Amino acid sequence: MTARQDSAARDDIAAGRTSLGIELGSTRIKACLIGSDATEVLATGSFAWENRLEGGLWTYALDEVWTGLQAAFADLVADAEQQHGIRPDTFGAIGISAMMHGYLAFDEQGELLVPFRTWRNTNTGVAAAELSETLGVNIPLRWSIAHLHQAVVDAEPHVPQLDFVTTLAGYVHTQLTGERVLGVGDASGMFPIDSATADYDAGMLEAYAALAGDRLPAPLTALLPAVKVAGAGAGALTAAGAALLDPTGALRPGIPLCPPEGDAGTGMVATNAVAPRTGNVSAGTSIFAMVVLEHPLSEAHDELDLVTTPAGDAVAMVHCNNGASELAAWAGLFTRFSAAAGQPLDDDAVFDVLFREALAGEADAGGLLAYNYLAGEPIAGLTAGRPLFVRTPDSEFSLANFVRAQLYGVFGTLALGMQTLTAEGVGLDRMFAHGGMFRTAGVAQRFLAGALAAPVAVGELASEGGAWGIAVLASYLAHSDDLVLGAYLDEQVFAAASVTVADPDPADVAGFASYLDRYRAGLAVEAAAVASL
Repeated sequence: MTARQDSAARDDIAAGRTSLGIELGSTRIKACLIGSDATEVLATGSFAWENRLEGGLWTYALDEVWTGLQAAFADLVADAEQQHGIRPDTFGAIGISAMMHGYLAFDEQGELLVPFRTWRNTNTGVAAAELSETLGVNIPLRWSIAHLHQAVVDAEPHVPQLDFVTTLAGYVHTQLTGERVLGVGDASGMFPIDSATADYDAGMLEAYAALAGDRLPAPLTALLPAVKVAGAGAGALTAAGAALLDPTGALRPGIPLCPPEGDAGTGMVATNAVAPRTGNVSAGTSIFAMVVLEHPLSEAHDELDLVTTPAGDAVAMVHCNNGASELAAWAGLFTRFSAAAGQPLDDDAVFDVLFREALAGEADAGGLLAYNYLAGEPIAGLTAGRPLFVRTPDSEFSLANFVRAQLYGVFGTLALGMQTLTAEGVGLDRMFAHGGMFRTAGVAQRFLAGALAAPVAVGELASEGGAWGIAVLASYLAHSDDLVLGAYLDEQVFAAASVTVADPDPADVAGFASYLDRYRAGLAVEAAAVASL
């Protein structure tokens, strides 16, 4: 940053011409501060956390939500002071984002009725099947309505006490503002949305009311957050909310907040993939692809969720519960090996070495096969997971093939789901990718292009991921009267952005197709491991 840019950054921070985005991801809570130029990241902060398996269900403690938010915010404030010599005490706007779906249920006093049930849980099979049949669309296991209806089906004792059900982003936003609202993208992972109205689908609400009968204490619409599209006002930071975010008391209340969004929506914004025929792939603990649709699909598909962009446009999502965590576990093994050998390498260096080694591997990974299933994987028909690495006696077992197989394994289930979109004739002009595994230039990006048989772009602006995406949505509050979201991104955010595109290599396409044939056949091995271990 030049001296002039740094002076402009200080002026923006002092005058509150900034936007703060905070995203609660599955392994990190990240905070990102941008200035009047949304492409300039002025400061960042983060906090590491992990979900826990308690009583057979994946959860995070709400106390840790606030511990993490406060730590990430304090880290960002300290970073701003270190870089620019000023500690921000106000912002032009704030945005909150988090992992989508799941179940946070509260009573009239605002008390949590059961521990937070995250998107990762797969105990909702009965409810999801019943809902999918009743509503005529695929309702995945992780959706909020599936969690709610499973509680209804099981006659859980807390159901009669229900007053409010929301997502993690919706919960944090409500605590900061007092407003029970949700961005349409995040809401579309709670209950199906009608893109024509950008609200919960009225016909499906009626169908669910008939299904639930008198088993809920109030109509579903009274329990769910109100839906807001990008650019709509969604309340302001209260004094109590400011104290929650910044216990030092320096943060001033009154700051406007944009509608809280899910990580899928912020990923679309961070990759400028909100227009029809655009899409993005986000790879982290989970991996998912989003494609904005030109027209409705011909039928419901178990492999696809129908959600929306933050502006309310229809999106087909291929969501896989398992992403890059198993790959990271193997990298950690090599990190420890380097230390034990007396030549220690940090995590980033290990990833770089392994990824570049994968480029020397055979196009089909030499007959090796890797499953990254730490948790259940609905697309594969599995309610639990067992990470597996499998080879035959005649496979070519080398480090290059091993790493390539692990990288292919991250994309395996995603590719199975994307084949359904291809069969539907869904058009795709560009696919953007973001997530830590794409930081080593030209490796995971190239393999993903081969897996999808489509060009894959990686942009410099997506490096901060969803935290930056929700900061951009917060900044859009000041421009929504003049520009629709897509135009704002095209004209004021991404106009001069640098993008690297990897076209699919025919050898990679053929090699991955061979790998995927083995992958599909080997699901029987994975299922046997789940049953036996």
